[in-house]
Amino acid sequence: MSQDEKGQAKAEQAKGKLKETAGRLVGNERLTAEGRAEGAKGDARQAKEKMKDMFKR
Repeated sequence: MSQDEKGQAKAEQAKGKLKETAGRLVGNERLTAEGRAEGAKGDARQAKEKMKDMFKR
């Protein structure tokens, strides 16, 4: 996995977790849902990059 893509995936996951937590703290369901979606997007990006790495070998 390229370092840039890996960094982007980790950043999306962290940002999503932060949004989700903030949404729960203030009782904002929309923000919580956005956080979950952003975290899932980061997870998907990370999985895609891992698959690409597996097939490069």
